Amino acid sequence: MVTRVAVVSVIDAVTDDLRTRVLSGELEPEAALAEVDVADTYEVARPTAKAAIENLVRERLLVRSAHKTARVVRLSPDDARDIYRTRAIIEAEALRALAHTRRVPDDARAANAEIAALDDASPRDVVDPDMRFHRSLIDALGSERTSRVYASLASEVVFCMSQVQGASLLPTALIADEHERLLALIEAGDGDAAAALLREHLARARERLVERLGGEPGPEARS
Repeated sequence: MVTRVAVVSVIDAVTDDLRTRVLSGELEPEAALAEVDVADTYEVARPTAKAAIENLVRERLLVRSAHKTARVVRLSPDDARDIYRTRAIIEAEALRALAHTRRVPDDARAANAEIAALDDASPRDVVDPDMRFHRSLIDALGSERTSRVYASLASEVVFCMSQVQGASLLPTALIADEHERLLALIEAGDGDAAAALLREHLARARERLVERLGGEPGPEARS
């Protein structure tokens, strides 16, 4: 049996590693990423380092103005609210569509089972299966365009998740329980209830992150 492995370009490899370092918190908000330093760290050419940095600028994990060194983005409370609001708009409609056909994606069940098994693990370990859970609901629609729109938010969504879980703002058991309830509502065909629960699920995380970022949290933070 032949095992196939994906071929990753040097630019993609550097981009992936830098992304991981940003999302894990190893590179803190406002940390500078000069092209020459990235090139030296990864032993690559300057154009390669520049391309990797530009990839993360497009993902909005780095910010750079003209002729300035790129820096890790520092989210504001308004940024967090806008990211979560955009998520809620897309995901709520996806849940209604799935509930209409009572279709529960196997990938969502698998991702949530993984989360439930992480109850005693580091909260950061929840981020990857949590994102897979939500993304599988979008992908289950079978719409390339909807999946592409959601994918354009992915890095910012994971950035928010990483900060929420890195600060232990949400118990793992609560996340798994609400995910399970979402799947049950989809299976029952109750799209409106699923959308309402999703908005509550996201709003709690959103407002706790807003507070963490120095903003005034809404009442959802204590729900």
